[in-house]
Parts: sequence; C-alpha cells; structure tokens
Amino acid sequence: MIGQSSNALLKVLILVPLLLTAVVMQATEVSDAMLEEFSVEATGPFSVQAGLATWSAPQPNGRSCESCHGESLFVTGSHYKTGELIEPMAPSVNPERLTERRKINKWFLRNCKWTYGRVCTAQEKGDILLWLSQQ
Repeated sequence: MIGQSSNALLKVLILVPLLLTAVVMQATEVSDAMLEEFSVEATGPFSVQAGLATWSAPQPNGRSCESCHGESLFVTGSHYKTGELIEPMAPSVNPERLTERRKINKWFLRNCKWTYGRVCTAQEKGDILLWLSQQ
C-alpha cells in the first residue's frame, strides 16, 4: 500500500512541473509571436521599463492599468467601476495569462480604450506585453 502511494506521489511530482512548463512555453510562444508582429509597426525596440511606465502612468481620466489590476500583478485585482474580480496578470502565478492571441487582442482593445480613451499603439502594446511576459 505504501509503495502505491509513493508511486502516485512521484508521478504527481513529475507531471505537475511538466504541465506548468508546457503552459509557460505556450505563453512564451504566443507572446513572442505577437511581439514580433507588433515590432513591424513599432517606433523602436520594446522595453520592460517602458511597459511598466505605460502600465502605471495615470491618465487624464484618472485611470491607469493599476486602477483595476492593482499595483501587484501577482494578486487578484478588481474592476475600477464594477468591482468584478480580475485574476492575477502575472503568467508566473496565473498560467492562463498570455496563452491565447484572441484574448490578448481583445484585452488590449477593450482596456486601452477604457484606460487611455484610445487604441494603444503597437509600441505601447509591445512594451506592455514584454513587461507582462516577464512577470
């Protein structure tokens, strides 16, 4: 009986890191491909520092990305107006982040318009995506 429990535990200890690695690899593949696409229209190389600055900069309407997502990407945020919970943005704690191109594009379109009052530029998207992908 103890042998079976040990074998099951060993399998779990081996499989969980493999599954997490697969999700991280998927996030990296998607975000890397999107960064390459954004770079065609960008005005310069993408920067982690610029991504953080864009994310946290308050806009004339009083909003920033931090208004909903919070100062830490590693914890749950809540929507500024509705209070709806927003799962952590950091792919290191939320393996579903940055894994689907459709969701990333939808997120940029909706949130840039709401936060900045306009569509984000390719440079802004690339800077933010680069910064997020390293969290």
